[in-house]
Amino acid sequence: MDLPRLENILSRYEGESWDLIPVLQDIQDSYSYLPKEELQVVSERLNVPLTQIYSVATFFKMFSLIPKGKHQIKVCLGTTCHLKGGGRVVESLSHRLGVEVGYTTKDMQFTLETVGCLGSCAQAPVMMVDEKYFGRSTVDKVPKILKQYK
Repeated sequence: MDLPRLENILSRYEGESWDLIPVLQDIQDSYSYLPKEELQVVSERLNVPLTQIYSVATFFKMFSLIPKGKHQIKVCLGTTCHLKGGGRVVESLSHRLGVEVGYTTKDMQFTLETVGCLGSCAQAPVMMVDEKYFGRSTVDKVPKILKQYK
């Protein structure tokens, strides 16, 4: 557990139960997931049962209970992206990274996920790495995109 980092996060809040979601967001941003030990401290500090924290953490897709990679890759598989080859882009990424969708590479560099929409249908198929969008993605473009992050 990284207590100084967690203390820094908790110090920005009043310590009330209504602070739960913002605290979890800050922990997720800082650690790239929600570590169990930190959630136990949050439970004690905010006086929120650990079971309730897990309910919130598993309800919202933005939270993860498993470590994520340094770079988050999201590939849209909404209707337009799917029809324009999004599935092939996912397969290429999975093959090149050696990881299945929903998992993180062994070196903790990349987490591969699929999403229902990235809001850029005109650029289909679309993928994101961290906060950067890559429109009109193709199997041929995957190596060049990944190279930017290795």
